[in-house]
Amino acid sequence: MSPAEIRKLEAYLKKTFKGVDLSVRGLPRKADSAEVYVNGEFAGLIDKDTDEGELSYHLTMTILDIDLE
Repeated sequence: MSPAEIRKLEAYLKKTFKGVDLSVRGLPRKADSAEVYVNGEFAGLIDKDTDEGELSYHLTMTILDIDLE
């Protein structure tokens, strides 16, 4: 993803999840994905999707059962 896209996504997520120490980092070998970090720890992956001329982004976050305890 371009640096401009990453900045927009990071701004959107920070606005949505108010008060969270959040950052979005591009992946050097993937032009359509970026990683999301919360408090410096990996939290999820954003994938860019273009379908029938419409652009969207998908955030995938895995939550382990041990994290719920």
